[in-house]
Amino acid sequence: MDDGFEELVAEAAAVDVTGWDFSWLDGRATEERPPWGYQRLMGERIGRAEVSLDVQTGGGEVLAGVPQRAAKGMVATESWPPNVERAQRNLRDKGVVVVADGDEPPLPFADGTFDLVTSRHPVTAHWGEVARVLAPGGTYLSQQVGPDSGHEVYDFFLGPQPLGRSRREAELAETGAREAGLEVLDLRTAELRMEFSDVGAMVYFLRKVIWFVPDFTVEKYLDRLRALHERIGADGPFVAHSRRFLIEARKPLDG
Repeated sequence: MDDGFEELVAEAAAVDVTGWDFSWLDGRATEERPPWGYQRLMGERIGRAEVSLDVQTGGGEVLAGVPQRAAKGMVATESWPPNVERAQRNLRDKGVVVVADGDEPPLPFADGTFDLVTSRHPVTAHWGEVARVLAPGGTYLSQQVGPDSGHEVYDFFLGPQPLGRSRREAELAETGAREAGLEVLDLRTAELRMEFSDVGAMVYFLRKVIWFVPDFTVEKYLDRLRALHERIGADGPFVAHSRRFLIEARKPLDG
């Protein structure tokens, strides 16, 4: 009997997953948005900036959706070549210079170049580099992935994993910022509900957000995908919880 499993999996396995546009999941998966509205805050800060830098911009989708522009120039960095190309397309009309960068120190910019640095979901925040490229009085605004985010997903595919070892606690980010000489202005956390309504949504998600199940392929995890499909059919959407935190820090005027 055809229950749609193979069709759902095949469709999700074939779709393009470059960039950070998740619109393919509309109607198939949901995730609560953090209450602080990162993109809005980002736009407010950019509108007041002279020169801004967006680190690990992905495909540039978040920055492209910000209507404001920095007064004298905007730069973005990205490491993954398909995303570099996509970011260049998405940000061209906004006048943003996209720089290919390996996400490892040092950033390819002179000391004190930017009065605003932003980053949404960086793999790692290199606090010393953030402080170095910020001008005195400049600010850093970032929304980051919190500890054990979405652990229900990787527990399902990999078996129960130890918690508390992700090193993504907001308090550690605060410590890193302070040790780099920055003043922390704001620190907020949130736990957010995620729902996957069909197995294809999960396949797409795991192909795109590769750190959840690093060795994921449809073939390797076919049995678990089948189990997920049956679970959703019996119990409804698969529920997980993501964690996010917002941090804003400033470089002292005498820094």
